Amino acid sequence: MDDKQGYRTIMADDSKNKGMRKGLTSYGDADFSLFLRKAFIKAMGYSDDALDRPIIGIANTFSGYNACHRTVPELIEAIKRGVMLAGGLPIEFPTISIHESFAYPTSMFTRNLMSMDTEEMVKGQPMDAVVLIGGCDKTVPAQLMAAASANVPAVQVVTGPMMTGSHRGERLGACTDCRRYWGMFRAGEIDEAETEEVSGRLAPTAGTCMVMGTASTMACMTEAMGMMLPGGAAIPAVASDRLRHAEASGARAVAIAAEGLTPDKIMTPEAFANAFRILLAIGGSTNGLVHMTAVAGRCGIKVDLEALDRMGQETPVLVDLKPSGQHYMEDLEKAGGMTTVMRELRHLLNLDCLTVSGRTLGENLDAGATPWPQEVVRPMNNPIFPSGGIAVLRGNLAPGGAIIKQSAASAELMSHTGRAVVFESLEDLANRIDDPDLDVAADDVLVLKNSGPKGAPGMPESGYIPIPRKLAEKGVKDMLRMSDARMSGTAFGAIVLHITPESADGGPLGLVENGDRIMLDVPGRRLELLVDDVELARRRGNYTPPPAHEGAERGYLKLYLDTVNQADEGVDFDFLAKCPDGRVTP
Repeated sequence: MDDKQGYRTIMADDSKNKGMRKGLTSYGDADFSLFLRKAFIKAMGYSDDALDRPIIGIANTFSGYNACHRTVPELIEAIKRGVMLAGGLPIEFPTISIHESFAYPTSMFTRNLMSMDTEEMVKGQPMDAVVLIGGCDKTVPAQLMAAASANVPAVQVVTGPMMTGSHRGERLGACTDCRRYWGMFRAGEIDEAETEEVSGRLAPTAGTCMVMGTASTMACMTEAMGMMLPGGAAIPAVASDRLRHAEASGARAVAIAAEGLTPDKIMTPEAFANAFRILLAIGGSTNGLVHMTAVAGRCGIKVDLEALDRMGQETPVLVDLKPSGQHYMEDLEKAGGMTTVMRELRHLLNLDCLTVSGRTLGENLDAGATPWPQEVVRPMNNPIFPSGGIAVLRGNLAPGGAIIKQSAASAELMSHTGRAVVFESLEDLANRIDDPDLDVAADDVLVLKNSGPKGAPGMPESGYIPIPRKLAEKGVKDMLRMSDARMSGTAFGAIVLHITPESADGGPLGLVENGDRIMLDVPGRRLELLVDDVELARRRGNYTPPPAHEGAERGYLKLYLDTVNQADEGVDFDFLAKCPDGRVTP
């Protein structure tokens, strides 16, 4: 077929918004726009036959800074193979890539930027469907946010978890054991040489953290929500099954392009409820709540925190994985992955929800492999923890809500009243936490201010306040800590997070002073500052907000500070969230 004939073939196509015709550049002449587009894309070596096929975009998130995404190039090749076997044309394109440990000031700061980048690339380039490759913590939520906003048929693929490491005969997993060994180092239990030795054992392969951290949590929630093909959440990054799953995802992308199966048909309130149910049952990262709230907001759906808490009281933690249990993601895969978890919860899930497979969630579970004996996923009558991993708190210290990961905390601290030891900022925390003269005792409450979305900025994972060195050296392993920050899903301890509104936005947390009494009552879902209203009013009248961040007058930081919303709305930009349409997660 010569160029003229191929051009006429596309021009004669009845579909005006598919393939190379989709989203034509605005030159004022659509025919010329198509002609010019074809002229340039042919420089890539494509034939007219190739350009006549459904176009499947592949979001390439490989980065030399992102070890979690080291396998992205081979995943792309597998996805391309699946697309071509199904008769489509795969075209990869780059987007921002974020790694948790290589993002200043924090990866959460750039999550929304990645979502904007991905959304505009999906909308602004011709593709009939897109395969999104995520992995490290913020990449999957950014891509789901983009998918919800662009509403182009989309399939989520993840890079998958690492395999476990070993140190002196002990099985290790990033980054729960990263934090455990660092705590041992701070307590003087191991020396610097062993710390360096351990650092080479914690992340032995490519992939995301192999515990139930944020990356694994988001993968499990995404499969439960239906935006990932069945079985994709737990396959290790280096396993051959990971490539076969990628190939299947590429083939499925061609099918959903023809079917018009857009994210809005999958991302329903009931589907989000399934995702949150799984979050609770797997003892998942508290970040999963913030991220899925942002995705829901892009769909115009409001997350009902009280409904989530009620859901938690009837949903036990079933998955025996660190940090709430003992196993790792490769063990969950050997136990049957998310199919095993969801079958145990079947009576609590919305089984009629449509998934990207083209089948309902119930049909996917019916089609799964026959179950086999395993010890990683517990039955409902023998859970790891009797109620959901996350509890929602309210009170005068958190009128907009706060959360605690109760499944990974010390039980004796779930009802506790103590004296506040206040740190005004991350800098103040760093300067004083190890001061031998710090006035602190094991039954005190460590309080960190100005570490929320605007205060930090970026709501970093600084909620995991270290045990003061003077206490750690005495053997203190846990104490009550609270802030408007986040915490890594790999972390553990009696830690209250996401206190809303944040202190930098006028929240009551900003009024806490050293010596105040704070009461935490997790069974009663209360978080109270035991200071009378008259005194709080006096403090509010004298309150001075923190100084402006350096560079806040320009660029992305200005956009972020001017438009970011609070934790209960997902820490998204207010202009990106869709106007609520009345739908609420059940």
